[in-house]
Amino acid sequence: MSHTAAMVSRQVVPQKGWSIQMRAISTEDPVDLLEILSETVLDCGAWVLSQGADDNGVVNILFEFERQACIDVYSAVVATGLELSQSSHIRFTELCQCTVFQSEEYADEVAGIDLEIQTFSSDLRAALESASAA
Repeated sequence: MSHTAAMVSRQVVPQKGWSIQMRAISTEDPVDLLEILSETVLDCGAWVLSQGADDNGVVNILFEFERQACIDVYSAVVATGLELSQSSHIRFTELCQCTVFQSEEYADEVAGIDLEIQTFSSDLRAALESASAA
């Protein structure tokens, strides 16, 4: 898998249900982050529709999952160490709350997440690690 792979059409989202655009930051290497994040969401029963990274350290992943798994997916994404933006946390929380309170009606509905992650350069990562070790 090339870390500079071009993104597949980013307009593939569920026809019915939730589609959330999210942003996050990470100190992980883009290639490692893509592998970790892909495995994480796949382990929760999600489907990765597209993924890639550019030369500026921006990682994109588009995935879908049945809403009944939203709490598992949310927990797993946060457990990878991503720092989600405030609005991303709010939207994901809304999705989970709506699903829990109306579980019979929406449990099998598909939700889509279009996640963009800005990673730090290796130089900045090294500087942060040096500063924290001092």
